[in-house]
Amino acid sequence: MRIISGACRGRKLVQIQGKDIRPTSDRVREALFNILGPGIREKRVLDMFAGTGAFGLEALSRGAQSAVFVDEARSSCNVIKQNIELCRMADQAQIICHDLVNAALPEFQQPFDLIFMDPPYNKGYPGQVMGKHGFSELLAPGATLIVEQSVKETLNNTLISLDKYLEKKYSRTTLTFWRKSATDDKDIYDCP
Repeated sequence: MRIISGACRGRKLVQIQGKDIRPTSDRVREALFNILGPGIREKRVLDMFAGTGAFGLEALSRGAQSAVFVDEARSSCNVIKQNIELCRMADQAQIICHDLVNAALPEFQQPFDLIFMDPPYNKGYPGQVMGKHGFSELLAPGATLIVEQSVKETLNNTLISLDKYLEKKYSRTTLTFWRKSATDDKDIYDCP
């Protein structure tokens, strides 16, 4: 696993060991950033279920302003810290060890322009996290949310303020792109 482009291009990242680990492939990450294009510059990024931190570090390498990495596993947080140090981006990065599924969302100082969510597959975590009180407030007006999940999973949005604008399939992986309305920054839920 490596940084694909930007200031840290080619830098190899420390990986997490274990048979249950499923990092986003370089191919999928490259496709994702090709879709985002140069609009990544100066963005505030949140990498949820961060794993190795590859997504957030790729964004920083390509000119993002800052990145916050959130993962529940202490081992992942340690690997993210090592990878931030390898890329010399400590002044632009923050790590939060936090359970996004079973606890309330962490509080952040400001909303994010880009959020990437890559939880373990086939557990329904994206919908659970998106359904939490305050999730919409994590996204700045006009922000983008990208959810990575198994092609076997579906994700129904419960937030009126998010519109799905693109879905791409790569082998066993689906990337779904959501955009928050540029004018609506309230946490509004659909009623069942």
